[in-house]
Amino acid sequence: MGFQGRLKYMAELTESVARIIDEFAKLPGIGRKSAERLAYHLLRVHKTEALSLADAIRDVRENVRYCDTCYNLSEAETCSICRDPKRDGTQLCVVEQPRDVMALEQSGVFPGLYHVLLGRIAPLEGVGPEQVTIEQLIERVRTGEFKEIIMATNPTVEGDGTSLHISNLLAEYPVSVTRLARGITTGSILEFTNKEILADALSGRQKL
Repeated sequence: MGFQGRLKYMAELTESVARIIDEFAKLPGIGRKSAERLAYHLLRVHKTEALSLADAIRDVRENVRYCDTCYNLSEAETCSICRDPKRDGTQLCVVEQPRDVMALEQSGVFPGLYHVLLGRIAPLEGVGPEQVTIEQLIERVRTGEFKEIIMATNPTVEGDGTSLHISNLLAEYPVSVTRLARGITTGSILEFTNKEILADALSGRQKL
């Protein structure tokens, strides 16, 4: 669509419709056409269904926070996993993002606790160790009763570098540091990995 056609098209939209299309188009993986389809879907559904989506977005922004202990998503100071007395307090699985916790939990084989880094060390992107929760992780290990730290960062250059950096920091502590088995293809992302593969990777983890 040329510039003049684009201007004519935008003029035909109401201000509210144009705005919601613009907002949808900002979402990851959503192109302009998909944003338009989502906008017109909202116009077609019942008002209560559309407003329910708006309420859900408002609730998640107002109520969801990071767990004070592990930095997973939570609606309380401490997340449900950290509060669960049935979890194995001697195992700690280190992941990059909260969505990785969800992926590993779906595998159904890990009984321990988690620590979410909220990123990974990426010098080329200006992300250093101080910009993720590595210091908080070391403090948990220092004051906790963990016997095994499982490095479950993504198998990418940055993820492996982050894992190596953390393992070096943990060398002075009496814990075993392991990593997921390499059934997970290098360069892949945990949240998109088949749950059976994740289960095998957890079960076959190796010393780091």
